[in-house]
Amino acid sequence: MKMIPYEKVRKEFLKDPEFKKAYDALQPEFDLAAAIIQKRIDKKMTQAALAKKMGTKQSAISRLESGDSNPSFVFLKKVAKGLDSKLKISFS
Repeated sequence: MKMIPYEKVRKEFLKDPEFKKAYDALQPEFDLAAAIIQKRIDKKMTQAALAKKMGTKQSAISRLESGDSNPSFVFLKKVAKGLDSKLKISFS
């Protein structure tokens, strides 16, 4: 079985207007998860270490990073504090 690179598949799917619309609608969630993961990696922290610092469970961090949760503003502020960062929200 020949493997197809993700980018090639993504590019093909994005040609479909309905798929692109749904994909674009999820972009803020993807960006949030990517930012949290990158900051955690930069801090050399595991999900478990971040969860412990925040006083929550590792599974909550996993759900957040995988996009399987709808975090509250309060929770996101706790994540930022756990990452020794500030939460900044902007509209563009």
